[in-house]
Amino acid sequence: MFRLDEKLARIRAGAYTRADFIIADAKDPDMGPSIPGAGPLRAKDGTLGRYQTRPEFLENVRAIVEQDVVDIMLTSASSFELLNEQGVYKNSHVKPAIRANDTTDIWFVRGGVYPKKPSRPFRTASLSRVTTGTVDPAPGAPLVGTDLGLYSMTFNNDIEHDYASLEAFAEFRYEASLNGFKYFLEVFNPNVDTGIDADLVPHYINDCIARCLAGVTRADRPEFLKIAYNGPKAMEELASYDPTVIVGVLGGGAGTTRDCYELIFQSEKYGARVALFGRKINLAEDPLSMVRHMRAVASSDLSPSEAVKSYHGDLAKAGIKPSRELNADLEVTEKPLKAGLA
Repeated sequence: MFRLDEKLARIRAGAYTRADFIIADAKDPDMGPSIPGAGPLRAKDGTLGRYQTRPEFLENVRAIVEQDVVDIMLTSASSFELLNEQGVYKNSHVKPAIRANDTTDIWFVRGGVYPKKPSRPFRTASLSRVTTGTVDPAPGAPLVGTDLGLYSMTFNNDIEHDYASLEAFAEFRYEASLNGFKYFLEVFNPNVDTGIDADLVPHYINDCIARCLAGVTRADRPEFLKIAYNGPKAMEELASYDPTVIVGVLGGGAGTTRDCYELIFQSEKYGARVALFGRKINLAEDPLSMVRHMRAVASSDLSPSEAVKSYHGDLAKAGIKPSRELNADLEVTEKPLKAGLA
């Protein structure tokens, strides 16, 4: 049993403690921004070089898995295949997961305009290949890959596009059930103007999530949600509405180090039980130290500000120049997080 399974069981049983907070590393940028998503090589003096190659990026994934602090490692299906062949997950307590779909609003390719258009559903990964390694598995075929993935949707208050997204979600659930595949559901904030007042958008998203899951029975429901943190009120509303739905937050932009730790602290305080961060880890000066301090904040061993100071202490010991001076890195810069400080 993976550590994730044990934590989910305790959360569902009402036995949650801060030690059960789930942390996932989203190392799937090749499904979105592609080559730039791997991030630049960073020297200790802060100098940024070329973008990392795929093998270099996958070595960073290996290091995070071997650190054994995160509970889930999310990658593209092809990255998972390579890592699995290399034995990275053998005897590991870190659960591998794949991005099961790649909607058009994450196609952040250089020169492209796709994310400026209403999100449309699209899937590249084959669930049967990811689970059993075959295109048409026989009944009872053994699991040789992974049985967990992320499925993503974006609601834009647009009947044609949202209808298509929900139809694709229904088709995915059916295929997932045939392949014994579990998933967690990511719902982004709208990627185009919805005509909805900005203060109402978080509640529009909450309603869309609750509505689209209302007709889904337990066998086909997501393991948990992955949503943007839109402030205390919206998070508390969704997390308290249905105790059977576990809510998690996505990391968004890189932000300051305080933003990263504050997001974990506030989201947990208002009901989230999962954090899935990508750029906040991948673009950190020291990803392993960043992850270790994320766990310390989630477990309430350190406050967000204490974690920032401790993280900078690690950088100093390692001779790594921080991207920001300590005082600047202690600032909370993201609007929803500022609302949580009031």
